[in-house]
Amino acid sequence: MRVVISQPMFFPWVGFFEQIRLCDVYVHYNDVQYSKGGFTNRVQVKAPEGVRWLTVPLQNLHLGQTIDQVQINNQTNWRKNHFDLLQRCYQAAPYYLDMLAIVDSVYRQEWFLLDDLARASLQACCQYFHFDYGKEFLHIQELNISGSGSDRVLRTNLNLGATAYITGHGAKNYLAHELFDASGIRVEYMAYQKTPYPQLFGDFTPYVSILDLIANTGQDAINWIHSETVYWKDFLHE
Repeated sequence: MRVVISQPMFFPWVGFFEQIRLCDVYVHYNDVQYSKGGFTNRVQVKAPEGVRWLTVPLQNLHLGQTIDQVQINNQTNWRKNHFDLLQRCYQAAPYYLDMLAIVDSVYRQEWFLLDDLARASLQACCQYFHFDYGKEFLHIQELNISGSGSDRVLRTNLNLGATAYITGHGAKNYLAHELFDASGIRVEYMAYQKTPYPQLFGDFTPYVSILDLIANTGQDAINWIHSETVYWKDFLHE
């Protein structure tokens, strides 16, 4: 069984969904410290003038706050601002209405916590790609596993009966790879292909929101969500 454990992200990039495509169990890792400047509350979109940020405004942030505690600032009309930006960026894209319908399905509900919004954005896109079939989506709190870092990730995998742990590149800095091997769990890093797809406004960039891929390719987007993995020893020696 292949497991992915990831912090929530707001309408994340293609690579995030490539991990989900490959896993059997996805663990929503939302009780860790929120980091300003990341992708939990913002994502890039491609505009005529270049890359722009789609940002969810926050309020009452304080040091040490965990992601599941972060509040959205609903005193600004950020939904309208997002729709205006998306319309300006993608109204000429062939599957613009598909993309907008996904966003609308998320935004029609009022959100108070960033974690809930990010999870809803992920679920809406997974449903569009039918990635929700045959997979289990869990919250880390459901597993009641304390601790932090590599030890907690390992114990989570053991709890789930994982045979492989699929992760992004950031884990190379803290994961105790040999302990996973000793526990019978193969650590696999994503080998992101970042394959170019039809995109508006000049040179291709892979790091924009999944919304960009949907607007430009529709259901055919699945053909670009195709990266595989590489064993950790091979990854670290590349």
